[in-house]
Amino acid sequence: MKKRKILSLLSLGAVALSLAACGGGQKKTDSSKSEKVNDKVSVEVWLTPQWKGVYSPDEDGADYDSFLKTAAEKYEKEHPNVDIKVQVIPSESRSDKLSVAIQTKTLPDIFFDSSFALSEYAHMGVISPLDDIIDKDTKKDIPKTIWNNVEIEGKTYFYPFSHNPGTLVYNAEMFKQAGLDKYIGGENEIVTWSQDDLTEILTALKQKLPDVSPFGLWAKNNQGDTWTMSYLRMEGNKFFGKDNKLVVNEKDGVSALTYLNDLRKKGLTTSGPESLTSNDVNAMFQNKQVAVSFTNAVLFSNIKNDMENGKVEKFDMRLANIPGKKQPTSFTYVTSSVAFNTGNKEKMAAAKDFIKFYSTDKELVKASRNSLPVRTSVINELKSELPYLPAYEKNAQYIINFSNNVPGYSELRNALFPQIQAVFTDASKPQEAMDEFVQQGNQILENNMKKSVIK
Repeated sequence: MKKRKILSLLSLGAVALSLAACGGGQKKTDSSKSEKVNDKVSVEVWLTPQWKGVYSPDEDGADYDSFLKTAAEKYEKEHPNVDIKVQVIPSESRSDKLSVAIQTKTLPDIFFDSSFALSEYAHMGVISPLDDIIDKDTKKDIPKTIWNNVEIEGKTYFYPFSHNPGTLVYNAEMFKQAGLDKYIGGENEIVTWSQDDLTEILTALKQKLPDVSPFGLWAKNNQGDTWTMSYLRMEGNKFFGKDNKLVVNEKDGVSALTYLNDLRKKGLTTSGPESLTSNDVNAMFQNKQVAVSFTNAVLFSNIKNDMENGKVEKFDMRLANIPGKKQPTSFTYVTSSVAFNTGNKEKMAAAKDFIKFYSTDKELVKASRNSLPVRTSVINELKSELPYLPAYEKNAQYIINFSNNVPGYSELRNALFPQIQAVFTDASKPQEAMDEFVQQGNQILENNMKKSVIK
């Protein structure tokens, strides 16, 4: 999974002080009075790397800014009074650059990124809601589970464009060698297993393929922790309860962690997960050292491309859902657009109009094929070209909002993995670890909720 650096606690404190000093939002200043270039309204767009090219990375000159630059050219032809500049920002620089931009009142007008990576800024009051540019047709065309990921307290702060669902991935050839044919789904299917099924699968893999780690597990840092949080939900735990308080220390959350730890103790997982990163486990899966691992739509596609290009030895890999008590456990990263509250009404109006333009244009929305379309209409049009689309569409009903868009989510992530490490090194029991995490986490949430402008 692509790494995402979230706003650090230090940066968050600096930003909060800055916002307090300027009344909680960006005020209109001399540097942002009109922002016009040759009598044109200037709109600045930032994005983190998402995909190369407009519709395909095989296009001549394909780069990370290709889509938005093409959208800008098309928009400017219809709106000659607007000048749009597009800039790619490294994911690891996102928080620092935005922190400086907030303090110096030089925010971009638009940011194109994963919604969970930008939710902190909604709570700071520097992102403008987008409900005024979302029409009824768009509401109907995108599943409710996607909308749940881009809304906070009933307002839409992120305009969804595409998404990147997380699942399990498995080596079907190893399953056949271990006599597990009945658990293999179709080539373009996302198969669903129960927790008991998973135990049986991993046990058989260990018996038949002793040199392979049956299940990929990691806990060295917070990267890939969305899967860890999903595993903690396997037995029905909601993770967040009423008023966004953590409840993962309740019986079903502790039981799920105990299950993972028991797999480790039985030798059914990667050895020493406390010292492994998600990147380590992904590499091990590609090198046929792990039988069942994690993936998302983009990562899965990239591995397939690497197989075709000879970078990875070919093998039959297929998708599976993370087990759940009553239904599969599913999540997604929603690639969205935000409009920053720069204090310049003319620029903000142009920015919102541009967001609506490329998020609804019948041709431009097909660029969402580079990850997965959020629109049912686009899925129906591209089904014949992208065979996994129907399976992902069917799975959309199970998608949860894994972060609940709570303020302080980045701090929560940093509080969780040390507790998981403690369990995997037998330094703490699952109940003790989750009690400690919930105590620390709820204090983090309380502190950040007090600072949030969204009530």
